[in-house]
Amino acid sequence: MTELLENTILQLRRYTRLFEIFFILIGLSAGIYYSSYFYSPLQMSDWIIIYIMVVAVVLLDVYMFQIPPEGNSESMDSSVYLAAIFMFGGSFTLFIAMISFSFMALRGLALKTSFSKNGINLALYIFMIISADITYHLSGGVTGPFDFDNIYSYLIAIVVYSTVNILLISFLTVIYNGGSIKDTLLTYFRNSVFAYTSTMLLSLVVLILVDRSGIFGILLFLSIAMLLSVAFSKLFVIYNTISNKANMDQRTGLYSHSYFEEKLDEYICMYRTQDRTFSLAMLDLDDFKKYNDAYGHPEGDKLLSFFGNLVKSECESRDFLAARYGGEEFSIIMPGYTLEQASEFMNGLRKKVNHTPYDGVDVFPHGCISFSAGLLEINKETYDKSQLVDAADRALYLAKSKGKNMVSIYGEQDEPPQRLEHDIHELEQQVKIFLSKDIYTYKHSKRVYSYAVDMAEVLQLHEEDRRTLILGALIHDIGKLEIPRDVLNKKTKLTPDEWEMVKKHVLWGKEIVLATGKYKELIPLIELHHERYDGKGYPHGLKGNEIPKLARMLCIIDSFDAMTTERPYQVTKSYEEALNEIRRCSGSQFDSELAGYFITYIEKKYTIDTSHVLTS
Repeated sequence: MTELLENTILQLRRYTRLFEIFFILIGLSAGIYYSSYFYSPLQMSDWIIIYIMVVAVVLLDVYMFQIPPEGNSESMDSSVYLAAIFMFGGSFTLFIAMISFSFMALRGLALKTSFSKNGINLALYIFMIISADITYHLSGGVTGPFDFDNIYSYLIAIVVYSTVNILLISFLTVIYNGGSIKDTLLTYFRNSVFAYTSTMLLSLVVLILVDRSGIFGILLFLSIAMLLSVAFSKLFVIYNTISNKANMDQRTGLYSHSYFEEKLDEYICMYRTQDRTFSLAMLDLDDFKKYNDAYGHPEGDKLLSFFGNLVKSECESRDFLAARYGGEEFSIIMPGYTLEQASEFMNGLRKKVNHTPYDGVDVFPHGCISFSAGLLEINKETYDKSQLVDAADRALYLAKSKGKNMVSIYGEQDEPPQRLEHDIHELEQQVKIFLSKDIYTYKHSKRVYSYAVDMAEVLQLHEEDRRTLILGALIHDIGKLEIPRDVLNKKTKLTPDEWEMVKKHVLWGKEIVLATGKYKELIPLIELHHERYDGKGYPHGLKGNEIPKLARMLCIIDSFDAMTTERPYQVTKSYEEALNEIRRCSGSQFDSELAGYFITYIEKKYTIDTSHVLTS
């Protein structure tokens, strides 16, 4: 059911304009049909009430107050609509809504608000008014002056009106902004329930005031509601001011590290749900220590502030999110920017910084303020923010190693070949620990590593991915060091508890690598090489392109070697049988495209030179 809803939302998101037209037409049709079906001739006194209520609704729309999530607002006009439903009925209330929105549409034209936004708002109100009116009458409510005997009908209609409002707004929010429908609903309920409740209960106040004092009652309510709206707005401004202060770095005026991480999560989520791209840059001021040593920390702080303001002025006009990541390191999120556009921006920023005069820059080797930067564009294989930041960091430090004052793009940098050899040697020493604990895992790691070296060539990976696949293959099972020796070497089938323990090796492996502080770029392969293409793997149940490509490749290699290697509790398959199994599971357990490459590689290698076939 959830999957069906998500797929429906994805389809609607692709055709947003058509969906808007459909939504507005359905709302208007429902409103016109409902009001005409229950229509009764209006008296002059009715038109006076309609006119006064229209004025109230339009004024309350002007005096809206903001509510979470960010960018949303609430008006007390719902109090007027509900009071009109209770006193005059749904048909009468729809008249008020349609006339009010005609005025709001004119105001929207003056403010250059999109016509579709007003149309969707009108449709929303029509759905809420009709649902509340039907519920009110079905629950025994009688149209007319306030009557305590109708109290339950009032409350039920208010609840239905609020619920339809929250459901529809959450649905529209997910279509426009992405995210989980469940999380969005919870956010609205959790953060807005008191605002909604107070607004809805005010409808009873309006009803009583109108009943007792007529037009004066509406005017009295209008005055109170406008004052409350202004008070709520001021409170929200205070809240935002305090919140912004907590999210800002006081030294540079940029966003703080924690705010950057929070927003990076949101952008990754947005990318996945809406397929929107964005680029990330990590920046580091070149030779900042020299400046601090020469002029002292207070002057160094001034330089940080100066640089921060430069970055901020360039980013704000483009709606980029710039943050101080720590010390003299900064980060920029560039929504909607491809790698090429981001590279052009970053090099433009670098030149601007170079050409901006500043006192004391003669201590810098380049004779000007400069920074080095690492840059990357998010792709479908990114599954968490640490992976993104780490990759950008690696590109940044490569830019530093190449002489500074340059922008390096992740994946396009040339790695010194000797570094790979050194890393392989270093990781081999760690894998050798298995020699004393589990000889099978040691040999398995070496064979998977060997396959990975060949597959890196077959897939024509660039240097960075080649290095990641080879090193990741070598230590992908490093987490098994945490598993007791008797479980690792058990000759019989594992019990369910033992199997659950074995499955945790991917998470333990991740913890081991994080603890060393080195080779963090290998974590996706260590943590995700047991994820299945159909989402039935572990530890996270990721599926399809949510799993990084190299982890999908490693999954195939790892499975092939496990199938063709003699183990105490499983029947060993021949190469042909294992390839047939991979064929059978292509598209379910394995990525079919990568499986095809691997099958071709093994068939070719097996046919040409069987003496090189690896055995345990």
